Amino acid sequence: MQNLFDEVSTLDTRCYEKFALSEDILMEHAANGLANHIRVKVFKHSKILIVCGSGNNGADGIALARLLHLDYDVSIFYAKKPKSKMALLQEKRAKNIGVKESKKLYKCDVLVDAIVGTGFSGKFNNKIKNIIDKMNSTDAYKIACDVPSGYKFKADVTLTMGALKKAMFLDSSKEYVGEIIVLDLGVSRDIYEVKSNWKLLDIDDLNLPIRNKKNSHKGNYGHLAIASGDKSGASIISALSALKFGTGLVSLVNCKNIQIPHIIMYSDIVPKTATTLALGMGLGNRFKNIELDNFLKNEFPIIADADIFYMPIILKILKRNNIVITPHPKEFISLLKITKIAKIDIKELQENRFKYIEIFCKKFPDVTIILKGANVIIAKGDEFFINPHGTSMLAKAGSGDVLSGLVGALLAQGYEPLNSAINASLVHVKLALNYKGADFSLTPDDLIDEIGKL
Repeated sequence: MQNLFDEVSTLDTRCYEKFALSEDILMEHAANGLANHIRVKVFKHSKILIVCGSGNNGADGIALARLLHLDYDVSIFYAKKPKSKMALLQEKRAKNIGVKESKKLYKCDVLVDAIVGTGFSGKFNNKIKNIIDKMNSTDAYKIACDVPSGYKFKADVTLTMGALKKAMFLDSSKEYVGEIIVLDLGVSRDIYEVKSNWKLLDIDDLNLPIRNKKNSHKGNYGHLAIASGDKSGASIISALSALKFGTGLVSLVNCKNIQIPHIIMYSDIVPKTATTLALGMGLGNRFKNIELDNFLKNEFPIIADADIFYMPIILKILKRNNIVITPHPKEFISLLKITKIAKIDIKELQENRFKYIEIFCKKFPDVTIILKGANVIIAKGDEFFINPHGTSMLAKAGSGDVLSGLVGALLAQGYEPLNSAINASLVHVKLALNYKGADFSLTPDDLIDEIGKL
């Protein structure tokens, strides 16, 4: 689990003030980290073109060119002429040892993007857009210095400075960042970084359900009751997922006139032995309001998904303590509207996912939320986690129902909501990553089958 930050300029300033490290020292370490990566990955004397901007990101690139000079056929192409104090200093140093400057982009083995870094918040003019378009079409090993410029440069690897930045893990960034490697800036990350309430999850953070009690029975591992709606297939998928992931018993409620797998139980009402409820998956209009009210007349933990986010009864559900909700972006927009937090569209949400999840959690601090996406956000109160291991293999109807079943399974077995959400999300992506078939062929049945191989 790693820290995430909105920006790192305050961390840099802390290094200047607390550790007596200068801006120049930090930059030299950044450039040296870039150079070391290239020396490991790239044969000597390969052609390297470094595209630099006018600020300190460009200065990093110029310093890199100086360090690689003579060992590689390296040139600098200036997308913008040096302007910042450090860029002008690095340009002088590079010129003094004879680093070449190119007046155009050319075919190369390695292409380094050092146009703009994390401080950039504007829009590119047509000249820079055209440069980045040409860079993206170049057949080379592509390296982003700190961050891909404007999150428009498609990097094979992003060598980021000092610490991880949250913006790297917006859904829209996933196409551009490639592999992410953090470079030290003269001190260990443990020293450079400070506490953050945003964390990046690693697959190794996963903790699977534990069955360490020898004298036990099915009742020891919970009973998940799932409201079976109009689209009963969704609830059946969740039920099978939950049972495979360790739940002792799983029942579908109000599942008349449908055929269900023999290993799943059914009931007209919430079973007396239930320990957790799930609703929303394929819910539709099968349940009347009074039936939903009756379904919720208890204090059981709840996993809520899908259709429930369009229904007013969600406001009653959000008042409970032990609850996990798993909306995708469109459902979250509906939820924001119903809770009177905001009335926005998908574009606004996707550009400001972190902002709106923080607002939601401030208003509902007892609710655990899994906001689905290319990079999943799991949050409760003032704790926020990003699962960056998602894959397009999961872009298939029913995948979310498997996730709901995984969450429900952990809640039913007695795990607390945030723990359940984090581990269910990690399991969900691991199931997909473990799948050996073609990436387009993954189905919910395949995911459920993979649970048994964890």
